Amino acid sequence: MRLTNDCYLVTLRFPTGEEHYYRDGARWTKLTTRGRRMPATAEQVMNHLLPALAGVKSGVEVRVTHRDLSDETGQTLDRLRSG
Repeated sequence: MRLTNDCYLVTLRFPTGEEHYYRDGARWTKLTTRGRRMPATAEQVMNHLLPALAGVKSGVEVRVTHRDLSDETGQTLDRLRSG
């Protein structure tokens, strides 16, 4: 099992929708609740992730999945990367 950044899908769920963060080649990509793809630095990913993990943002659920442990995650990552 590979433990590199490109194997993970980070999902933040809000009452109004969800955002996905994933590694696409040499960069992180954010898929917004409205479907826009935006490049993101690792620092930006952490700035969105840490408040949710610390419980500072109520009503936000964080889910991190690995492609080797979930066929659904692997398919989702492939679909997201293909655009």
